Amino acid sequence: MTTVAATLDPTTADPTLLLLTVEEAARRLGIGRTTCFALIASGELESVKVGSLRRIPVDALVAYVRRLRGASASSMGDA
Repeated sequence: MTTVAATLDPTTADPTLLLLTVEEAARRLGIGRTTCFALIASGELESVKVGSLRRIPVDALVAYVRRLRGASASSMGDA
């Protein structure tokens, strides 16, 4: 049984969600909300508009981390 507190708690991730709020995406990435908005504004993190709401596709988080890991690996190869 799901409690009201669990429903409102942003730390309880629903694995079936395809689109996340900026706050949920930031939490999954381990960054702040402001940093997440900066990544969206710079185009580094994909987002979509649903009506007036800003949402981040789950696969956009995976793609962003994959790019970070690739950049990290290539910079370590340069050293």
